[in-house]
Amino acid sequence: MLVRAIVRARWQETATLHRSIQHQRRTRILTSGTERSAERRPSAKETPDELTILPFLQRPLGVKERPSPVLKTWADTREELMNQETRLAQREHLVKEATKGYFTDLNATRRHGGKTWIAPSVMIREDKALYFPNIVGSSLDTKSKKHTASMCEGRISVISMLSTRMSEVHVNGFTTPTNERYLSNPLYQYVQINLQENLLKSFLVSLFLSSIAKSVPPELHPTYLVSSQNMEFVREHLGMVNKHVGYVYLVDDNLRIRWAGCADAKVEETNALEQCTGVLLSRLDKKRSAKAPR
Repeated sequence: MLVRAIVRARWQETATLHRSIQHQRRTRILTSGTERSAERRPSAKETPDELTILPFLQRPLGVKERPSPVLKTWADTREELMNQETRLAQREHLVKEATKGYFTDLNATRRHGGKTWIAPSVMIREDKALYFPNIVGSSLDTKSKKHTASMCEGRISVISMLSTRMSEVHVNGFTTPTNERYLSNPLYQYVQINLQENLLKSFLVSLFLSSIAKSVPPELHPTYLVSSQNMEFVREHLGMVNKHVGYVYLVDDNLRIRWAGCADAKVEETNALEQCTGVLLSRLDKKRSAKAPR
């Protein structure tokens, strides 16, 4: 009976979602003409980057629940399916994604190079910071499965999210000075996650792992993960609104995101990451020293 009730509820939600998408499409078609005429036409001298000013990051990024390397059981999945708030949030996200154009993310890279916000110059407060979700991937050295929840706990981690060649250039602009300064520190690690949610792209990446290994320094192979995990419902929480752009997160020893950056790094953003990483490392070192037996 419970399974039948769940199936019926999901069927009703699917029907409601379909009607909502059709309504939004009809509305967009009817209003597209008036919207175009009402938009201000920029002069020939103005560029898209000059017309808008990027805001600073307005909110803490991450998820509310502390991540765990333990996989969800059927009981956990059933509870999530029966949670009305979770289902409504997922439905709203699907409606939003269904009404986006296929080249929306690619076209967004023409404005500020896909950058949607500027990283803060200071860290997010610990009591306000949210958690970095658990991501499972195969490491570059042993090809074994690893969980970020296990890898990052108890250490200061800079995590880079990669999906394209352009994203690799983006994250290198943020992390190069920080890695040069702190990579020798045993309390610090640099985690790279090559995320390919598309099954075909994931398969192609798996075929070229040897070439990827040659381009990555050997000391970074244990913390380089290749993942095909579905991030659909956590992208908004992490601020990952463009699949072509690179994202960088500074995660403390309690798995909380204390700083984040995206797309092309500005000089002040690169300096902020280096300084914030140094502050967290200093605090963690003092914490461990206080707990050490004398």
